[in-house]
Amino acid sequence: MRNAITLIWRQLRRRDLSELAIVLIISVLLLAFAKIASEVIEGDTNAFDTTVLLALRNQGDPSRPIGPAWVKGVLTDLTSLGSVTVLSLVVVAVLGFLVASGRRALLRLILISVLGGGLLSAVLKSLFQRPRPHLVPHAIEVYTTSFPSGHAMLSAVVYLTLGALLAHVQTESRVKSYCFVVAITLTLLVGLSRVYLGVHWPSDVFAGWCVGAAWAILCLLVAARLDRRGSDLPGNRRSG
Repeated sequence: MRNAITLIWRQLRRRDLSELAIVLIISVLLLAFAKIASEVIEGDTNAFDTTVLLALRNQGDPSRPIGPAWVKGVLTDLTSLGSVTVLSLVVVAVLGFLVASGRRALLRLILISVLGGGLLSAVLKSLFQRPRPHLVPHAIEVYTTSFPSGHAMLSAVVYLTLGALLAHVQTESRVKSYCFVVAITLTLLVGLSRVYLGVHWPSDVFAGWCVGAAWAILCLLVAARLDRRGSDLPGNRRSG
């Protein structure tokens, strides 16, 4: 009996420590976003943003990004992975699968995560109203304000959430790691492509990554709690 109580106590303590670590990570990401936002408002990021943006352009012709022409084509394709169109298609495909498999709680969680992330991105852009980079010609058309990067933020929300949920249902650590690596790689590539194409300042992308990752982790924390309550989230053996 004593051993059973000790085991339960250890499990509860381990779970509480895990949740505390997650809350700390979210706090650090939000503090980083607040710091970046404060420096953007004060103009303290201008020198860094300008240096990075110009370093990615041909010195003799700022309209041309550095590297061979095919690099621009590749990064133009990669940046589409963070567009509303592509992310919407990914989410709709996942939601269709969840409807077919009866995972209603998970469906609602992903829907709230994505829609909430999109709304938060729109609110932040409207709040800061930062103009797009003007130092170099934009390699693609853009129509919204610059801070934070919507592509960086929403790709973090979608890919990190889906990657973590896929990792949650796996038993082998190698497969779990693969899911996380793919999700993080896609998020990083989308953000970096925005700077290379001249449509975002680097600080826009960093801020988008911070707030997008914080939102995704918060949604995953909610998922873990629902999972323990016996919902139809992955990891629970009951069907929805």
